[in-house]
Amino acid sequence: MAADIPIIDAHIHLYPESELSTLAWCTPEHPLYKQHSLEEYKAATEGSTPKGFIFLETDRKNDLEAGEKGWEYPLQEVSWLKRIVTGQPKPGEGHTAEDASLCTAYIPWAPLPSGVEAMEKYLDLVKQEAGESWPKVRGFRYLLQDKPNGTMLQDNFIESLKLLGRRGFVFDLGVDQHNRGRTQLEEVVEMIDRAHDGVPEDQRVTFIINHLCKPDLSVYNVQTSPSFIAWRTAIFTLSKCSRTYMKLSGGFAEMPEALRQRSPEDIFDAISPWLSVVLAAFGASRIMFASDWPVCTVGVGDDAWHKWKKIVDRLCWMASFEEEEKRMIWGGTALKAYGIEA
Repeated sequence: MAADIPIIDAHIHLYPESELSTLAWCTPEHPLYKQHSLEEYKAATEGSTPKGFIFLETDRKNDLEAGEKGWEYPLQEVSWLKRIVTGQPKPGEGHTAEDASLCTAYIPWAPLPSGVEAMEKYLDLVKQEAGESWPKVRGFRYLLQDKPNGTMLQDNFIESLKLLGRRGFVFDLGVDQHNRGRTQLEEVVEMIDRAHDGVPEDQRVTFIINHLCKPDLSVYNVQTSPSFIAWRTAIFTLSKCSRTYMKLSGGFAEMPEALRQRSPEDIFDAISPWLSVVLAAFGASRIMFASDWPVCTVGVGDDAWHKWKKIVDRLCWMASFEEEEKRMIWGGTALKAYGIEA
């Protein structure tokens, strides 16, 4: 990779130690049960530290049934991001005023299943909480990978997606084919069709797909694997919509433990069937580098960020990308997809 190509890491998570108890998934036994700050991220990326990053919500505890009272912790996360963006950390949070420019955008949680009225109220509260950092809010996520089948197809959810499109926000899509099977992928295709049906092109919500849809990267014979074939079919179907983008991220979590420990070259060879499908379906102009730090470190180690970067480097080399295509993957696609001015 040319040293002068700026990197935008399109998917990272940060949280302070003081707010660990607000994370829905983070128990004291979890390997990520500790502060993950900008200071630690910069250390993990030393030598190639990105020009900027896009923060994704970290699945804070919430309660859809409780209305505004159930939004306390997601709004607390917005307040945390505001402190980063405005360079006003609390003591011990691991970032400084000089780090403020690193946050290119952030994507909070939103209660999409609750419908348009609740969403409008919630967006107003996010704008109020975000204050001067509000322009950095480029979209929202409601993590679907662990939700019951049918969640994303409810009328309220579809109408909430249409609202995001009208308001100029993207939707970050997190699903999990590895653990949930082809049903989630089939629902995603239907969800996108319904969210765009009858909506003018310039008001359609943009979908940014996380982690390759989490395919099972332990499959040995992709030619005969029902799992791989279902995933490949869904990826090509999803790519037919111009308002869908794909993050090159999340691979380590879906690999067998032994593969994670191999060299970047060996890992690339093992997962090249999946990377080839994504490249053929979306092209360089609709795929983006994203690390999923610090989740990428689990079972890999402190060098995980650089290891994943080498895998994406190798993809660019194997595909014989021109300079402009490389610039898209390493940052240009993220800026375009999220509507960020360079």
